Amino acid sequence: MASFLRQLVAGPRKGHSEAGLDLCYVTDHIIATSGPSHTYPKRAYRNPLDQLVAFLDSKHGEDWAIWEFRAEGTGYPDHLVYDRIRHYPFPDHHPPPFALMPLILASMRNWLHGGALDGGGTTSAERHPARVVVVHCKAGKGRSGTASVSYMIAEEGWRAEDALARFTERRMRPMFGAGVSIPSQLRWVSYVDRWTQNGKKYRDRPIEIVEIHAWGLRNGVKVDVEGFLDDGKKIHSFHTFKKSERRIVQGDAPTDGGITDLVWEMAGYPSGTKAPEQAEYADATNNKDTSDNGGGDSSAAKEQEPSDLKPPAKAKTELIPETPKQKASAASRSSTFSTSSKLSRSSSKKSAGGGSGEAEPGGMAVIFRPAKPIRIPNSDVNIAVERRNRTHKSIGLTMVSSVAHVWFNAFFEGRGPEQDGEPDSSGVFTIEWDAMDGIKGTSRKGSRGLDKMSVVWRFADADAEAGAEAGGSSSSSSGGNKADPKVKLDTTTAAPGIQAVAVAGPDVVMEKDLGLRVQSPASADISRASSVLSADLPRYHKKEPTDSASEDVAVLESVKTSDPSGEELNATKS
Repeated sequence: MASFLRQLVAGPRKGHSEAGLDLCYVTDHIIATSGPSHTYPKRAYRNPLDQLVAFLDSKHGEDWAIWEFRAEGTGYPDHLVYDRIRHYPFPDHHPPPFALMPLILASMRNWLHGGALDGGGTTSAERHPARVVVVHCKAGKGRSGTASVSYMIAEEGWRAEDALARFTERRMRPMFGAGVSIPSQLRWVSYVDRWTQNGKKYRDRPIEIVEIHAWGLRNGVKVDVEGFLDDGKKIHSFHTFKKSERRIVQGDAPTDGGITDLVWEMAGYPSGTKAPEQAEYADATNNKDTSDNGGGDSSAAKEQEPSDLKPPAKAKTELIPETPKQKASAASRSSTFSTSSKLSRSSSKKSAGGGSGEAEPGGMAVIFRPAKPIRIPNSDVNIAVERRNRTHKSIGLTMVSSVAHVWFNAFFEGRGPEQDGEPDSSGVFTIEWDAMDGIKGTSRKGSRGLDKMSVVWRFADADAEAGAEAGGSSSSSSGGNKADPKVKLDTTTAAPGIQAVAVAGPDVVMEKDLGLRVQSPASADISRASSVLSADLPRYHKKEPTDSASEDVAVLESVKTSDPSGEELNATKS
């Protein structure tokens, strides 16, 4: 009976026929598995931890170690796996902070090349013939797939398309969707590919969101700017745009994509098990027209052709012009932030469309302009969109009909890898609705909230660096005041400013879904449609719940984050 329940819960994921467990060998030295459990009732329908350990012991002796990525909590104590475990937690259905990726990959490489799990010992250029890494998150799919594929690309020379196709082939049942299917996780895979091709240089810096331009914005859409806190364990909402921060350049908000689309989405159609066609590497991860590389050894990876190493073309600036003069010169603009900063603010008092009766009015062209730039403490930013339909205030309910979000990293969007670790000081990130992330790791987003949006960003320390250069620091010098682009920036130096921003916004955000919610009095300045679920409740509870979901609720104090040497990242923090 328990075996049947595990097969049922595993659903589209392949199991190991010999072990009877939900796991697969991505290669002969990378094993992906769903999160195991050692207590009932979850061990009845998930991998029993003791059975997983027994299988690994029988096949690999003492040459296995676990890398887990669950910000919601590992689900078992370290000693039950002989303390052979490394923790790199980040939230489900999201990419990791990119600054975490080099740490994950370096620690995996150190183990697979003969080093000790704590970072000691000696390593060799050749991979240890018996060592394996076991990766898991909750389902052993999105977060585990992102890490597995990234290692194959960065350390073993796989083409990104081949690595994604291999993971799907080994982890998923035929015709049951993609292994890594979330667009933002696929974007992170493309970042890893570019990072690898260009010398593995990365510099994490604080950024500012200056404006967001939206086309085809529906009425009732709330827009949040979010980012990582606590080494990536939490997602924090740094700013929610108010009605006064919306400039409607062209009114007549579209009305398509209403209740009919919502009903189909809530009923599960489409299922959303595949990556949307607009996402990067969608064909590869969906296993369209791809063939098996054969075998489990990394030598099966194809050598990258020179044509594969071409840097991406600089994206065309897409912004909404506010004046006739700007409309005439829009095509010839070359500076993204300087252009945006010169947009006429005197016209912000006028509105080309209606929407005065809407708490969150839409339009064919709308600019979100905060009172001051929104500071994010690192280079990863998430733009979250939620469309709500309000009932009468006497009823106090909100129907959430649309949920979507998108992550990007400013270092990569500013072409940092292709410019020897020195990205553009500002830029514009553009995304279409169909390419955004959906609900809980699927492509389902409900009814359409907008057609397209562009995010105007800049590095928060760009002005200071420009001043340092003007004061005599040569741009060609390898020394001076600039940080080494190979080294992750120590963001603790910006802690006072970061803390000031953090306490000003809403609390840590929860994962969102469609359906009815209760309106929150605390969000009256934003919109009556804001809900208790999205505004007032923390993502993680400090007290242990009493229901059967207690194992899935994170107790963040018990989660460790390790660097490649096995040392806890937050061990020195006060």
